Amino acid sequence: MGAQQVRAGFEELYGTAPEGVWAAPGRVNLIGEHTDYNDGFVMPFALPHTAVAAVSRRTDGLLRLHSADVGGGVVELRADELAPGSDRNWTAYPSGVVWALREAGHAVTGADVHLASTVPSGAGLSSSAALEIVVALALNDLFSLGLRGWQLARLCQRAENVYVGAPVGIMDQTASACCEAGHALFLDTRDLSQRQIPFDLAAEGMRLLVVDTQVKHSHSEGEYGKRRAGCEKGADLLGVDALRDVPYAGLDAALARLGDEEEVRRLVRHIVTENERVERVVSLLESGETRAIGPVLVEGHASLRDDFRISCPELDLVVDTALAHGALGARMTGGGFGGAAIVLAEEPDVDAITKAMTEAFAAAGFTPPRVFEAVPSSGAHRLD
Repeated sequence: MGAQQVRAGFEELYGTAPEGVWAAPGRVNLIGEHTDYNDGFVMPFALPHTAVAAVSRRTDGLLRLHSADVGGGVVELRADELAPGSDRNWTAYPSGVVWALREAGHAVTGADVHLASTVPSGAGLSSSAALEIVVALALNDLFSLGLRGWQLARLCQRAENVYVGAPVGIMDQTASACCEAGHALFLDTRDLSQRQIPFDLAAEGMRLLVVDTQVKHSHSEGEYGKRRAGCEKGADLLGVDALRDVPYAGLDAALARLGDEEEVRRLVRHIVTENERVERVVSLLESGETRAIGPVLVEGHASLRDDFRISCPELDLVVDTALAHGALGARMTGGGFGGAAIVLAEEPDVDAITKAMTEAFAAAGFTPPRVFEAVPSSGAHRLD
């Protein structure tokens, strides 16, 4: 989605040129699922797919929003009337960002916004975070707020948690704001410390595929919230601030202390082992053993399927079929209950694996999957 195309759309809508055009990417999480709201470790990287926003300031308190991807005209809101729960439409994401900025004391006096996105919606690739971050970055620049990427991520997380009502962690927004091209972002979600880990698969003869199952999910629906509440219950029962504080070496003892709380035991086991998997992948990548991360991805999928119980038949079919046809590793990615899986493969095997997955979906009567290569790309930035 080019800057010129979105700029032209803005001019047609509002009758004048925008003050600027910005882009923010979706993301794929390589490893570290559901650990972010447990103060744990995650490892996302940015996609080339982006949300693009053409924006101009207003001084009259009016917020005008339009999306090229959603039917309908321009939506007009008053900045001083924004309140959590007041908006149940797509506009809740950008208007929630304005609310969060104003709640934090930043003088955002209105804006005209035109948006377009190539991030697949409902696929677990953070289309909502991209939408939030691109608006936040634009307003940060236009109103000279001086906020850094991690600060914008925090405010956008608050917008989605409080204004939209989705209990997401900090990973998606931080990835969209802070990732670098050719790298995966090793993020400690407790203190937001970051390390950019080189991740150039093409240079080593490999590819990472994203397989969008076309099964839609929504973070604001109940199952995601149930998992989060279960993790919080586990932390309370174990007397720790967050499950991140349960050491991997002490996992068996911690599980024994949970007694007959079987559901909580499964959630705790996933979070503690997933944090260890993130650290293992970082170590392997930094030591040049990239192919060795494949089995770790498979372990992660089994944990999400069996302990966290958020996979679905389509995601399992992707993983099983890819591995049966020579993939180095595969797992579901994102919040679960649909969305996408990732497949790590040698470059010569990509076409055969893609064909096998497509045929397997057809045989099962599933909607054909969308398959594309994931190339680690830049975080949010101004385009013009």
